Amino acid sequence: MKPYLLEHEELKELSAKIGGWRIMTNHIEREFNFSNFVEAFSFMTKIALICEKHNHHPNWENVYSKVIIKLSTHDLGGITNLDQTIASEINDIFEK
Repeated sequence: MKPYLLEHEELKELSAKIGGWRIMTNHIEREFNFSNFVEAFSFMTKIALICEKHNHHPNWENVYSKVIIKLSTHDLGGITNLDQTIASEINDIFEK
């Protein structure tokens, strides 16, 4: 998938398409909470495999049972269709 920057109208519609994610100036972000560290780390491991498949890696942090993920396409300087795709796949994993 060749990434392209999302236009203003696409960004306005993005929240409805990827529930739970906040649209920021140059990235999208979401916080995920789990009952313990093992669940949080397991979630991160699943996401790592998706990101590797797309060759697109998030900025993220993990503190015990909390995972915060920030997605942007640094090469293009903002939020792209690839960020949207990965956010959607992350939501699918979280909801399982």
